[in-house]
Amino acid sequence: MELTDRKKQILKVVVEDYVRTAEPVGSKAIAAEMGGVSSATIRNELSDLTELGYLEQPHTSAGRVPSPKGCLLYTSDAA
Repeated sequence: MELTDRKKQILKVVVEDYVRTAEPVGSKAIAAEMGGVSSATIRNELSDLTELGYLEQPHTSAGRVPSPKGCLLYTSDAA
């Protein structure tokens, strides 16, 4: 599975929101920041990012938090 630009943008939003709030980030919050992308599309992308190991889901009904692998990718892309 490829890490597309949209997946990278979603990961960036999750990391930045999580750092700011210390709370799991949900698809509605991401959709509000990205604009023009549906919550369903974002949920699919979040699922892919979780499967790839870039995000973690604390429990079933929670949003996502960045994994160490996701944080590492975020910091390497930001440099």
